[in-house]
Amino acid sequence: MKKILIADPIHEIGQAYFDSMEGLSVSVKTGLDEDALVSVIGEYDGLIVRSKTKVTARVISAGEKLKVIGRAGIGTDNIDIPVATHQGIVVFNTPDANATTTAELTIAHMLSLSRHLPFADGSVRSGVWKPTQFVGSELAGKTVSVIGFGTIGRLVSERCCGLKMKVLAYDPFVAPEILKAHCAEAALLDKALSSADYVTLHCPLIEATRGIINAENLAKMKKGARLINCARGGLVVESDLIEALNSGKLAGAALDVFANEPPVGSPLLSMENVVLTPHLGASTQEAQRIVAEQICANVGKFLLSGEAEAAVNLPRVSVEQLGKTEPYQRLAQSLGNVIGALCDGPIEEIVVRRFGKVAELDGRPITSQALIGFLRHRLAERINRVNAVHLTQSQGISLREAQSEDARGYLSLIELSATAGGKTTTVAGTLLGGCHPRLVMIDEYEVEAVPQGHFLFTRHEDKPGVVGALGGILGKFNINISSMQVGMREGAYLAIALIGISHSLPPEALKEIKALDAIKQVVQIEL
Repeated sequence: MKKILIADPIHEIGQAYFDSMEGLSVSVKTGLDEDALVSVIGEYDGLIVRSKTKVTARVISAGEKLKVIGRAGIGTDNIDIPVATHQGIVVFNTPDANATTTAELTIAHMLSLSRHLPFADGSVRSGVWKPTQFVGSELAGKTVSVIGFGTIGRLVSERCCGLKMKVLAYDPFVAPEILKAHCAEAALLDKALSSADYVTLHCPLIEATRGIINAENLAKMKKGARLINCARGGLVVESDLIEALNSGKLAGAALDVFANEPPVGSPLLSMENVVLTPHLGASTQEAQRIVAEQICANVGKFLLSGEAEAAVNLPRVSVEQLGKTEPYQRLAQSLGNVIGALCDGPIEEIVVRRFGKVAELDGRPITSQALIGFLRHRLAERINRVNAVHLTQSQGISLREAQSEDARGYLSLIELSATAGGKTTTVAGTLLGGCHPRLVMIDEYEVEAVPQGHFLFTRHEDKPGVVGALGGILGKFNINISSMQVGMREGAYLAIALIGISHSLPPEALKEIKALDAIKQVVQIEL
């Protein structure tokens, strides 16, 4: 039974989903501070939060069973993703579930700010009827700059076009043709800021965007321009924004998010040219339901089947592609096991190559499994497809991938090479009948072995009597031989032997084998 903790309030449909799934058990404990969460998280396989609960490195480290963290919403800055990734924990969010509601809130803020709606409402309620105090601005004909052009930014752009506005967009990771398809014109950041009557933020909070609206960039904006932020509070240096508002540089700002939430004691609370809302971006009935449905489905599917198509810290691989690569993943992990056992010392580079039909598939799951097999010989940490690449690179190992339609005599072939101390070791394998893995090459020696069970590998002088001596030692220690592959190359000084054995050799047996004059290398491999 997989146990899931819901630590922030979500729509009741989420818990109902878990209750309907066999193999899943859910607990709801909201309002936990860091200490309380640390004290209970160790018993759970999954954790679901919204924006309030902070999933810190301390919380993650305490999650000894934790396999998945789900964020019901788009922003993940309350989750320490690098630590989660290092520990092999999948992180999900729901990037598109609340896109429409956040885009609509942005438009509502633009209209509210431009027409002074909160203050006009307050005036009428207090018995004051002075419409001339609330002369506003039309949106039609104005220029709006959208900073960040993901799903929400694109929806905002389309709605602004419907209001007859000119849309500029700044996003260095989005092609101009995508911007054009969503009614926007590409602009560099300086132009986007200096040309806009309205600037609206829709970028993620990462180091490159933290404080992007600061004194320097506020100075580039038009006098009388307005700022809208329905993304993340950390995008704006609030002290710089307050100065720009007080000086008259900006005519106003509309904020749904803040550096500290709630913004207790902030000067923004008393400013009449600012419209404030309490982080309402996803607060519609429709969005709450969709977010809960999506995050619970993602977390549940992952715990039950390993499906992780929409994970934040995993490459997006379709379920169809994942299924097609599954037998190759098993083969790749076996090859990683073999090469990890054969290579001594620090590895400088690993290369994963795919030939033939397997080259047509998404190679990322295959590479991850090869690295899992390799790393299990070297690290005590939990290793899985979430952290395999990260842990490899953190060891100072360079990773390369390559593919070719040339199958080199096979329908498909996977080749794995590792370089240590300038010496490269290579193993290769294929699938028989599309599903039965076979090890077919070690360095340039041809072999054929089912990669399963215990093996003894030797490099030895190519001369008579070596194999017999090996057999004698194995017999002496009551080790049965299930298979034997001897690889030789014409003109080569050394040969190899790959011997399937019934169980691992004791240290004294290895010592005797190493003492044979002809033996240059002996390694046990467990697959």
